[in-house]
Amino acid sequence: MGAKNRKQAAGKTPATDRERSPLVPPHGKSNVRRPGRESKAFHGAHPNGLSSVKQRLGLTPSSLLKLSSLLFLAGLSGYLHWFHLSRLFENDRHFSHLSNLEKEMAFRTEMGLYYSYYKTIIEAPTFLEGLHMIMNDRLTEHPLVINTLKRFNLYPEVVLASWYRMYTSTMGYFGIPTKMCWSINRGEGLSPVDSCEGLGDPAYFYVTCVFLLNGVMMSLFFIYGAYLSGSRLGGIVTTLLFFFNHGESTRVMWTPPLRESFAYPFLVLQMLLLTYILRTRSPSRTALVALGISNLCFMLPWQFAQFVLLTQVASLFASYILGYLAAAKMQSILVTHMITLGVCFLLMFGNSMLLTSFYASSLISIWVIIALRDRFAQIFKPGIIIWLMQGLAWVGSTVLLKFVLSTILGASDDAHISGLIKSKFTSYKDFHTMMYTCAAEFDFIELETPVRYLKTLLLPVNLLVLAVITARLFQDIIRTLRHEEKASVKVDDEGGTDIVVKGELVYHSLQLLAFALLAVLIMRLKLFLTPHMCIMGSLLCSRQLFGWIGERLKHQSVVLAVIAMMAVQGVANLQAQWAIIGEFSNLPQEELLDWIQENTRPDSVFAGAMPTMASVKLSTGRPIVNHPHYEDAGLRERTKLVYSMYSRMSGETVKKNLMKLGVDYFILEDSWCTRRTRPGCSMPEIWDIEDPQNVGKIPLCTHMSRSSRPYFTTVFSNDIYKVLKVPKDHR
Repeated sequence: MGAKNRKQAAGKTPATDRERSPLVPPHGKSNVRRPGRESKAFHGAHPNGLSSVKQRLGLTPSSLLKLSSLLFLAGLSGYLHWFHLSRLFENDRHFSHLSNLEKEMAFRTEMGLYYSYYKTIIEAPTFLEGLHMIMNDRLTEHPLVINTLKRFNLYPEVVLASWYRMYTSTMGYFGIPTKMCWSINRGEGLSPVDSCEGLGDPAYFYVTCVFLLNGVMMSLFFIYGAYLSGSRLGGIVTTLLFFFNHGESTRVMWTPPLRESFAYPFLVLQMLLLTYILRTRSPSRTALVALGISNLCFMLPWQFAQFVLLTQVASLFASYILGYLAAAKMQSILVTHMITLGVCFLLMFGNSMLLTSFYASSLISIWVIIALRDRFAQIFKPGIIIWLMQGLAWVGSTVLLKFVLSTILGASDDAHISGLIKSKFTSYKDFHTMMYTCAAEFDFIELETPVRYLKTLLLPVNLLVLAVITARLFQDIIRTLRHEEKASVKVDDEGGTDIVVKGELVYHSLQLLAFALLAVLIMRLKLFLTPHMCIMGSLLCSRQLFGWIGERLKHQSVVLAVIAMMAVQGVANLQAQWAIIGEFSNLPQEELLDWIQENTRPDSVFAGAMPTMASVKLSTGRPIVNHPHYEDAGLRERTKLVYSMYSRMSGETVKKNLMKLGVDYFILEDSWCTRRTRPGCSMPEIWDIEDPQNVGKIPLCTHMSRSSRPYFTTVFSNDIYKVLKVPKDHR
């Protein structure tokens, strides 16, 4: 990349009920200053000021020191993660040297679609007009008018766009520059482009906020590990494991706009609060409200959140069945989930997928089972029989209720999920299922993943922790079945100290198994498994589980030795990440987008491969008929019609399909005709499942790559893209 030539001189615009553990901060706000400014803040303060703070918090000097060190380490973890993400993103794309168009092209597939709505709001005359535009969108599924805020979980874009508008207007009012722009000489006979950096640049503001949020996530991650293990060393182990397995734990550094980038930090907060509630004898209403708010913040940005919460509710219910969670506490958690689901349903403008989900049905069925617990006790013998019957009742009633609600509400948007699960255990295949399973991230987990876990000792540590917890669990179960020491395994509504702690560990173990099952079935979901394995790794520092190693100093020495062994491969993994140096460039697509801007009408309608359509909408503002958000039943059928171009059907049939959708131009990519991730996964082969009568014929896309006549007219072509003009129906 050519050197920067300064174009514009401007200033550069640079993150109640208290536990017995002294590591856990009390509820309430804390104002943490940078270490370098701390002495200034208290210089000249009232001599009794610090004592007053300690008295109000009820902390001894020793506890205050531990709390301060905990918060400092948490803040340091968050800062390091933010820096790490920012560095990887810049190294991979050379983002600071890209033009506005190149930055937009760097947001491929779903990322570009989500970012386009952020762009719409910030470019609208007012924020409310921008909000109205995305709630009455005419560009995304032409000619339909859709509420994209309802369909695509766009609350993160709405919030970031409002912050950006407030930031730029405030800085503009005070005359403070917010970005620096440069002229970039790209060489190779290419024209220079303008490149801007600083929070005044929309793309910079967007990715910076995402990385800051995930920096805060790492701070919460540290606190979570420290709280669960009862040791600051546990927080350090959790954080180091995350960094050592960073490539398996997150992909936010490569894909900032994806929904998980916004949602996952709130899941970490939600699970931390849930751990507090499970560990507390009588959780306060404040704790439950906080759990509900974090639940809501997790669900609003991501349509997949309901499946994660289903595994959580299932793990909690299993803990209840085994006697490790009191009925009253379980019902309180269920009510919190129900209220959150209701609020989310309203904020998502009545999105029926929420009410017809297995998660919603599970909440109701578990509530009923707990309400009928006395009846179960009368009918079935205590022990394994009643446990099995409660489990079967939950599964049966959840599935039945889900399909009843889906039938009543006429919801079919999540039908592809059932097909995807069915394809994992049977030979079932259809067009939409193959569109998922042919993508590597939706395939079974790759064998290399557990090997990577082994090399960083993440898997051995988790197996050891799980073995210790399982051994204690079986001891309790055997005592229960033998009717010995029933009091030690019975949980009343007050909750005994030992059992509540064990119950919390039982829940985390069950949650680990649930995440492992999801990851095995769908590789993409290892992004839940790996971080939870890091959390479970903190229990290596738990005196409750591993006090048998010896006194505290000896125990800590063993943990440090394990960390040293982890670091051998862990540091190598980090160095491999830091060695990734790239530079984004996509000249064929840039040519395509420039041609569209200059040679087509603003209302010209486009169709083509889903990733390309997101870029067309984002960078040209032209209407499209299909896009990468594949979760809507109607959109799936539209995409199927568009993708008939890659089938073996006749050109006349495909032309009629496109004319039916009102398409003016089809963007043909030869790679989609020939690309094959594995046998049976090229587009023509996928179509063979749906269109068996044409098997053996030459795919239409192959004919089109040679000559588009007589069905279409080629109006643009380069090495990658070919734009076909679709004739109008003049009837």
